[in-house]
Amino acid sequence: MFKAICTDIDGTLLNPERELSKRTIDIIKSLKNDVAVVLASSRMPAAMRHLQESLDIMNQPLICYNGGYIISQNDSIKVLDSVTIPFALCEFIAKWSHNENLHAGFYLDDDWYAPSEDQWTLREINNTKVKAAILPNLDLMDSWKAQEKGAHKIMCMGEPKLIDNLVAELYSMDAPLHLYRSKDTYLEIAPLQISKASALSQLLQTELKIDIKEVIAFGDNYNDIEMLQAVGCGVAVGNAKDEVKNVADEITLPGKEDGVAATLEKYFG
Repeated sequence: MFKAICTDIDGTLLNPERELSKRTIDIIKSLKNDVAVVLASSRMPAAMRHLQESLDIMNQPLICYNGGYIISQNDSIKVLDSVTIPFALCEFIAKWSHNENLHAGFYLDDDWYAPSEDQWTLREINNTKVKAAILPNLDLMDSWKAQEKGAHKIMCMGEPKLIDNLVAELYSMDAPLHLYRSKDTYLEIAPLQISKASALSQLLQTELKIDIKEVIAFGDNYNDIEMLQAVGCGVAVGNAKDEVKNVADEITLPGKEDGVAATLEKYFG
């Protein structure tokens, strides 16, 4: 029925230990030779590849940074698209975060730059299994300035009031950014023009040659809504936001109860 599976990771695919369950690994391994399996996340590539390795899908493409970085990995790694936050906005956020003592991590390609090895950095290392390069925000901006490099993603973490203030500041500037809060202490910042849906559409057209209606997709949060609406079958896990459930074709078990695996077993088992 479906020629491709596209799934979010955090809140959708992983168990309570933030790992892949044996049930999930077994069902995906059983069908990976017959359908494409694409991981789509706000994560950086390195934080997704260890999951691909467990699923034995290292040759499959990746949609990273919520669609800002699309990679084909069939014979060699090829970047299909790359959209970054302009340097001027990166510099503004770096200076604001430095002055207000807000943790801001900057991601570019497969590199993560954290300002210090604080509680926020250690938490992300634990969650994603990736090490950060420790470099103060202002020093990083100095190193990017000559080439005006930008970030694929900026992750700000800290007191909710500080996050509120930065959000208000960026809204007042009418900055062309996605501002996404997964919790009140976290703010993910990405370019406005990207989405998982647009990245998936581009990937299907240019690499996989599959119609988007032949895809089943899974998600739990606001950044998954467009993707679930675009595909042939959009499935919300049981712990998804109400807004996600409202647009989904189906609702399955929560992510921590193997909702993705349960639905794949139903369609492919």
